[in-house]
Amino acid sequence: MKKSRFRSPLARALVPVLGGILFFSLFFLGLWGIASLITDRAEPNSVVANKIFEVGKVDRLAESVAEDGPILLPDLQSADGLRSLVLDPTGDDPTAGWRVYLGFPADKEVGCLVTQIPGTRQFTDCDGRTISVEDLQPPNNVRPIV
Repeated sequence: MKKSRFRSPLARALVPVLGGILFFSLFFLGLWGIASLITDRAEPNSVVANKIFEVGKVDRLAESVAEDGPILLPDLQSADGLRSLVLDPTGDDPTAGWRVYLGFPADKEVGCLVTQIPGTRQFTDCDGRTISVEDLQPPNNVRPIV
């Protein structure tokens, strides 16, 4: 049996290219079909992660706050630290009275981050002022769930 050969240079150039395009088109169509089956044709949404951030057991956290002061949680999403949080319980009951603050003073811009003075309830802001936990910015639409 004689092997078929394309005689014209145009055919020899176009047939392999068109064959490759056809192959990859079918390949990606197959991948799209499999992905569609796996996701069960779910609608895309913008929720990337859980909206609830679990810190840990309340007893241990209250113990830590009693020894070292409020808990300063650094921003893990970006290096600028704009979403740093401070957890502070009030009262003697570790299951009630938790407050959340952002890691900057209420009277300053977002970029003025605070640093906790170790073992105290005091913080130092970007201007070198010493401020208390109550002077920090309370967040909008954030509430602790104990």
